[in-house]
Amino acid sequence: MLDTALQIIREEGGDRLTLGHLAIRAGVSKPVAYEHFGTRSALLIALYKALDLRQTNALKQALSAGERNLAETADLLAAAYINCAVDTGGEWHAIGAALAGSEEKGAVLQELLDGYVQLFASVLVPFSELSPAELARRCVGLVGAGEALSAAMVQGTYTESDAANTFAALIRGGVSAAR
Repeated sequence: MLDTALQIIREEGGDRLTLGHLAIRAGVSKPVAYEHFGTRSALLIALYKALDLRQTNALKQALSAGERNLAETADLLAAAYINCAVDTGGEWHAIGAALAGSEEKGAVLQELLDGYVQLFASVLVPFSELSPAELARRCVGLVGAGEALSAAMVQGTYTESDAANTFAALIRGGVSAAR
């Protein structure tokens, strides 16, 4: 049903995604959709998490191959992170917009961002002399920068290459011990 929900968002927009419409498009009864998700917000959150899991796995896969220096790691991390925005097209933002004002959205988004902060810190720790706490704080900023660059790229302000190159430069500078 999540694939069908994503297809509805792609084809018809986030506002058209309801549990009733999902049931019809997925070929199941409305009670099945309601039993599975409960609410539209729960469906949107499940979609948010599914997209995030797919992108996190792609990022981890890209980072798992071979040893790299800081510059190579930053380039790979930035390119993979920015590419996640390309891969999800407008779906990520459409789901976020559909969840606007939802208390659950804030909590889920923070949980997902915290996961990226932890991933960045674990990948960058071999290249940094910063304390774990300082590296984590900087990774919060880096992930925020990655989100902002991704959003600007999706809006057409920057190319994917420009966003990734800028993000890689920020990553390289962000793990330095200089204050």
